[in-house]
Amino acid sequence: MVELRDVHKSFGSLHVLRGVDLTVPRGHVTVILGPSGSGKSTLLRTINHLEKVDRGSVRVDGQLLGYRRAGDRLYELREREVLRQRTQIGFVFQSFNLFPHLTVSQNVAEAPLSAQRRPRTEVEPLVGRLLDRVGLADKAGDYPRTLSGGQQQRVAIARALALEPKVLLFDEPTSALDPELVGEVLDVIKDLARSGTTMIVVTHEIGFAREVADTVAFMDAGRIVEIGPPAQILDDPEHERTRAFIGKVL
Repeated sequence: MVELRDVHKSFGSLHVLRGVDLTVPRGHVTVILGPSGSGKSTLLRTINHLEKVDRGSVRVDGQLLGYRRAGDRLYELREREVLRQRTQIGFVFQSFNLFPHLTVSQNVAEAPLSAQRRPRTEVEPLVGRLLDRVGLADKAGDYPRTLSGGQQQRVAIARALALEPKVLLFDEPTSALDPELVGEVLDVIKDLARSGTTMIVVTHEIGFAREVADTVAFMDAGRIVEIGPPAQILDDPEHERTRAFIGKVL
């Protein structure tokens, strides 16, 4: 479903991604671990073309992101075409990013109505089902400021699901939450994993990675240092840098 090949990204003289290769099969959950500044969030942002890669390629469901190939040359897509591609990729940010002037149901409905031009008669029942799925059916008419952080993040997940994306990206979805609210968000993500949703999750939650991930990748200094099943990476890592990181986190 997701395929990155030799992805490089720099910001000025800072080389953030240094040749990343990653393959995520359909229906699998990949968890990315690593220290701050290792390039995890930038990697996610290249997958939906919020950041343009300097070299390499990103494909989702076989489709090249942000570009089209003609012969041996790549041509950048127009913004409208990029936006259409992004509707296939749900993104849940650590800071929620809800529209404060819209109700919960309006936040969830906004993308399918405006980006996908779907009829309201189709979107409204979808919003109801999604809010029920994340346990917030009773908050449909509320505004984000009245919700807890955990509730806001669950709305953000419902909003991402409203696009009916092929893959969901999570950028440290619990890092902005009080500890007692983490569980309610992780429970929703676990339910999505059980339903076969393709997901890439950047997180520091080792227990979640052990329970839910099909694959765990450890990043450091812009590279994937080690990748494999959770038991291998978390319990018996081969690379010294991975062992040091896991030892500190645990």
